[in-house]
Amino acid sequence: MNNDMIKYLLFGVAGLFAIIVVAYLIIRKKLNKSDYKQIKQLREGTKESSFSTEVLYQKLYVIYLRTPFIKRYLFKLRRRLEIVNIDDEYLTRKQAASILTRTFLIIVPLTIIIIMITKQNTLLMSILLIFEVFMIDTIIDGRVDKIDNNLLKQQIKFFSEIRHAYHEFNMVEEAIYQVAQDDDAPEMSRQAEKIYEVLISDDPEGELEKYYDVAPNSYLKEFAGVSYLTKEFGDRKDKGASLYLKNLNNITQEMQLEILKRDKLDYVFQSLSVIAIVPMLFLEPIKNWATSQFSFTESFYYGSKGMIFQVLILVVTFVCYILTRKLKDNGSTTINTKNTENPWQEKVYRNKFGKKIVDLFIPRNGTKDYQKLQKDLKDAASKDKIEWLYVNRIALTIVGFIAALFLCSYLHKISINYVYTEPTTDYNIVGQMSERNLKQAMNLTASDNQYLDAYKGKGIIEKKDIIRDMTRGRINKDYMKSTEKEKDKAAERILDKLAQINSEHIQWFEVLISMVIAIACNMAPMWMLKFQAKMRQIEMEDEVMQFQTIILMLMKIERVNVEIILEWLERYSNIFREPISRCVNDFESGPWEALEKLKEEVTYQDFIRIVESLQASVEKIPIADAFDELDTERDYYQAKRKESNERLIARKGRIGKLIGFAPMVVLFVGYLIIPLVVIGLTSMTDSFNAMTTTT
Repeated sequence: MNNDMIKYLLFGVAGLFAIIVVAYLIIRKKLNKSDYKQIKQLREGTKESSFSTEVLYQKLYVIYLRTPFIKRYLFKLRRRLEIVNIDDEYLTRKQAASILTRTFLIIVPLTIIIIMITKQNTLLMSILLIFEVFMIDTIIDGRVDKIDNNLLKQQIKFFSEIRHAYHEFNMVEEAIYQVAQDDDAPEMSRQAEKIYEVLISDDPEGELEKYYDVAPNSYLKEFAGVSYLTKEFGDRKDKGASLYLKNLNNITQEMQLEILKRDKLDYVFQSLSVIAIVPMLFLEPIKNWATSQFSFTESFYYGSKGMIFQVLILVVTFVCYILTRKLKDNGSTTINTKNTENPWQEKVYRNKFGKKIVDLFIPRNGTKDYQKLQKDLKDAASKDKIEWLYVNRIALTIVGFIAALFLCSYLHKISINYVYTEPTTDYNIVGQMSERNLKQAMNLTASDNQYLDAYKGKGIIEKKDIIRDMTRGRINKDYMKSTEKEKDKAAERILDKLAQINSEHIQWFEVLISMVIAIACNMAPMWMLKFQAKMRQIEMEDEVMQFQTIILMLMKIERVNVEIILEWLERYSNIFREPISRCVNDFESGPWEALEKLKEEVTYQDFIRIVESLQASVEKIPIADAFDELDTERDYYQAKRKESNERLIARKGRIGKLIGFAPMVVLFVGYLIIPLVVIGLTSMTDSFNAMTTTT
């Protein structure tokens, strides 16, 4: 490049720089004008910092949405959050991404720990990693329950503000609208806005029924219903106080009791789930410690018996974990989304081939077995269809049978591998072998393995055949100079090992055991239904007391009759939903007869007493007189409700501790203490007999 070209290039760069400087000065002058200054000041207040968790969660949501496995949990999670965050897509995405992210922050380190601890045991590692999938559901449910509990606490504050607003406006819808503008409780504000829209709509009764289907909890249903009745029929004075405000106070007291109940249940069960899971993580450390301190236990821990105990502990842990989770269920606003998310069971049943197979096992509609199955599902408050239940049963049967056969095959493989790797000694050792003895034992094992490889699968082998090959040195030269007694002893040992290896294959009784396990897996969903039904029976008293509160709110409202009360009880019932629904359907044909039939279908005495009072209200006395004891003895019923909750929590706590600590007991007693005692005594007896024979 010549000098002229360099000179022109420098002039060009200088000119371009001058143009940039002039442009910068002109733009800066314009930006200093008032309009630009005002815009800049406005933007300063809304400017986001360089790092924002809000933006981060929105980006993570999109990433989770595109990830196949995580996408399933994301949809399941957001369906529950949508109920609380009505029409707020931004907040729903943020909460969903936040919950999933925190869940992964727990699961990922746990996965790393499991892999590090069980890297030598592939089967145990696989089972533990699969178990983590179930843990994700539990963690997610716990996070959503916290949001539900927070909503309940917001409702208490909301009802307190409603009282003041109602005194000011004396109109239900205006009071709700005024309090709904509060931004301090966004979740409750959205619910209040929805209820306000229901009350001012052209068809409030129809819109109210729609809201009942999506309301996060029964207390909001009660509030919406009472607000609608007050708006339609007007408020009235009861002992000088507003009946609407008294009803709000009753709902508030119910919520306060529920919050206390949930807090106590959370406290009782906060560590039981962890205690039920922890034993799985100690399987490998206990095995390593026991074998390092007492080498005579290696035959147990590294053999098939040890693996059977490991699988047993894992099964016990899994069952106890599921039962603890079901037992801890505090009646929070868990929304079942299975009907709307098209589960895999429905896809299987839609398939023509799958439908034909499932229909072979489902009892025919109208039969006694079919009705009993329906009753079991209703008693357990399960949202599953009968078809889904049988798809689960068939799938578990197949998986259980295959898994049992695979486990039996794997146990045989472990036994064969242990024969090939066990240090060969003629005596039992308490503690660790010296390095010299261990080397000699492993050399002897390697020598035996050569004979095992040569004879394995070759028909009948006798001791004289082994001795002959030892003498000739056909397989190895280790015994060519040995005495006849040493050859005889070595041949006996090799023959025992060979017999053990040749016997390690699937036996008929193992197929029978696999079939028994498959039958147990088939019955597992039915047993779970029975367990859920039993847990619901424990909470029967709590539901009847809620009925009493509902009747207390309705009985003094004008134009409220027995049929309306039954409809409200049906709406908020859980355990007694089916008989109440039949009573509502039969009410038109004869109120007294329908209530009498309801009495015959239930056995709980307190609920029968409510039905008898409703019968009296049909023909004899007003509703307020039939249930006057609910009003006069309100304090007694409140104290009884608190005491009932205490007994319920105490009973659940006892059952929960029994279930939660079961895996820990099985681990230390069945996997550590019993093997050490039994195998230790057996080894000491064998050693003593060997010493006696020698002397």
